[in-house]
Amino acid sequence: MLTCFVKNNAEKSIPISVIASSDFPQWLEKQDNIVKNWLKTTNFRADNGNMSLLPDTTGKLIRIIFCINDLKNFFAIGSLPTSLPDGIYCFDLTNSTYSTHYATAWGLGAYQFSRYKKPSKIPAKLDLENISNADQVINTIESIYLVRDLINTPTDDMGPSELAGVAISLASEFSASITQIVGDDLLAQNFASIHTVGRASDDLPRLIDMRWGNEAHPKITLVGKGVCFDTGGLDIKPSSGMLLMKKDMGGAAHVLGLARMIMQAKLPVRLRILIPAVENSISGNAYRPGDVIKSRKGLTIEIGNTDAEGRVVLADALTEAVSEKPALLIDMATLTGAARIAVGTDIAAMFTNSDKLATDILKHAETQNDPIWQLPLFVGYRDSLNSSIADINNNAADSYAGAITAGLFLKEFVPDTVPWLHFDIMAWNLKTRPGRPQGGEAMALRALFSYLVAKYNG
Repeated sequence: MLTCFVKNNAEKSIPISVIASSDFPQWLEKQDNIVKNWLKTTNFRADNGNMSLLPDTTGKLIRIIFCINDLKNFFAIGSLPTSLPDGIYCFDLTNSTYSTHYATAWGLGAYQFSRYKKPSKIPAKLDLENISNADQVINTIESIYLVRDLINTPTDDMGPSELAGVAISLASEFSASITQIVGDDLLAQNFASIHTVGRASDDLPRLIDMRWGNEAHPKITLVGKGVCFDTGGLDIKPSSGMLLMKKDMGGAAHVLGLARMIMQAKLPVRLRILIPAVENSISGNAYRPGDVIKSRKGLTIEIGNTDAEGRVVLADALTEAVSEKPALLIDMATLTGAARIAVGTDIAAMFTNSDKLATDILKHAETQNDPIWQLPLFVGYRDSLNSSIADINNNAADSYAGAITAGLFLKEFVPDTVPWLHFDIMAWNLKTRPGRPQGGEAMALRALFSYLVAKYNG
């Protein structure tokens, strides 16, 4: 059990009244004089995120008043675990519709990355007794903690081999099978694109392949970009551009987190997870601008820029993924700065070859307050990836629509007959906000899991 939650609590929990700011005057009218006088004496204002701690006549804390501008804005709840006094709390809700969301926000706000530094505060505890879908809340939070921990861990402790170790542990926990193709074996088994990008590192490149579930169930395949550090290769990044490159394996972290959610919930699907895990390093055998690689699909790729490596390693993984004709293919990657320019750091950019799939996913994104925005796979931009000496260039001829041209590159390796979602994500919070501490972040996972539960377990 996560330390921020309790079940079967023998103590009396302290209730938290969550009140919409616009409803506060009407709510206050119904309270007794003690509550009215206390709030007046303390000059309480019903602004978003404001809180009042109500004592009884002996000075003991008996109730929390917490105001938010909209009851649907449940991220605001994420400030409570680290701002409330130590204790066990419960939500006093007139509308239980939001209880699961509030508990999720509580768990998200309680997260602290403590591998190298002691937590600044032990979070207050939430009693899950009256929370609907409490087991799903715990599953979601534990899985998102996994994603955040993986992204926050620096590359000296989270290179390709360590990332594979995490996948092996996860497979063991859920009785999944797992294999790796490592180093020169990638060449022998026709994964030259993955090998080429990762061959300059002392930590050998690899393709991690995990399978779980009943073979008779619908096949769902997840592909995650596992570039554990990205120097940019010979097209080297400036020092400022490398500061967050430990997060360039964020796509791999996401698919492991989503896989954990699926396996923990025992969804009736046949799951496959493919992670090309590499470091894009610099050495005498690093791949070069102008090199031509033969991909697993057979398409030749001219390297226009060694810093556009993520799409190159994904090409071989996607080719392998579609060979089994999955019912749904999802890839996730910290792929382009262009996506961040287009939608900012808080929104997951989504591309797909299915309008129906996009509509369904966006509905769940809205319900889960897990922002996603669809960008187009506009085929008119495909010409910018043309090469005079190869089938395709990994880098567009100009800097326009970079997220779209990256998606179009990947589209070359996914036939239209396979329903496909591609997510270009930031995977990082630049600053701390309620429920979203600075550092590694899971994006679109709650929306995707909600969609999968509704589709396969509804």
